[in-house]
Amino acid sequence: MPFLESLRGYQSRVETALAHWLPAADIQPDHLHQAMRYAVLGDGKRIRPVLVYASGEAFGVDLAVLDGPACAVEMIHAYSLIHDDLPVMDDDDLRRGKPTVHKAFDEATAILVGDALQSLAYQLLSGNQEVVNGKTQLQMLNVLSEAAGAAGMVGGQSLDNEAIGHDLTLSELETMHSLKTGALIRSSVVLGGMSHAQASESQLGALTQYASHIGLAFQIQDDILDETSDTETLGKPQGSDRQQNKPTYVSLLGLDQARDKATELADQAIASLSGFPGSADRLRELAFYVVERIH
Repeated sequence: MPFLESLRGYQSRVETALAHWLPAADIQPDHLHQAMRYAVLGDGKRIRPVLVYASGEAFGVDLAVLDGPACAVEMIHAYSLIHDDLPVMDDDDLRRGKPTVHKAFDEATAILVGDALQSLAYQLLSGNQEVVNGKTQLQMLNVLSEAAGAAGMVGGQSLDNEAIGHDLTLSELETMHSLKTGALIRSSVVLGGMSHAQASESQLGALTQYASHIGLAFQIQDDILDETSDTETLGKPQGSDRQQNKPTYVSLLGLDQARDKATELADQAIASLSGFPGSADRLRELAFYVVERIH
């Protein structure tokens, strides 16, 4: 199956699963539920759930087994975007081509939507007993909770806030983004692998290495697009990092070197999968997609 067709299949599948598991908009508290569906459903690259599916398929895992983890990581991602957009954080008005949640509803609702999505993500994983055994289920919860917390995404966001207006070294910038962006991407790839009962520690280690490389490559491409694309294509304000005086790979390396760095990381990600058969080709293709995407 051609890569783009496969990608659209993953995206369509997770959209259907998300629509199923999100609370119905006409059930009380309906205002909250409407906002949850507004925040999650619709346009989105769905890179994290796509990685869950592609990683699981590298082991021959049935897609139905992967729906829960795929939705869980997307809900965590959506919650992080909602809170990141708030006036007290980045104060953004546009996300995925439409008003941010606090603009479409209000700030209090946006906070509650983020809280509810985070809880629902863990509920999905903890209610997944029919497809993974209890030990694996507990390990998967541990992986996602660590990736989402102070040792991962939230910690990275804290470093990002502290970095505004300051110059960072390349090492400091990579540390920040390996937490803020990379941690959830790593957990997505690992959760897909963990969904296969016979996945070995060495295989999961290779997946982690792969994901570490594409996590940084993804962020570099985000920084590049923030400088070179436009608001309509991105679905969010173009140039916002520069306006907020945030350190980026482009501000540190320059545009050409940033592009070279992203390509180098994609190549390293693919090399990490050298021990995997052709069933991991979707992961290999995703490494190229991450650095070639236009939004």
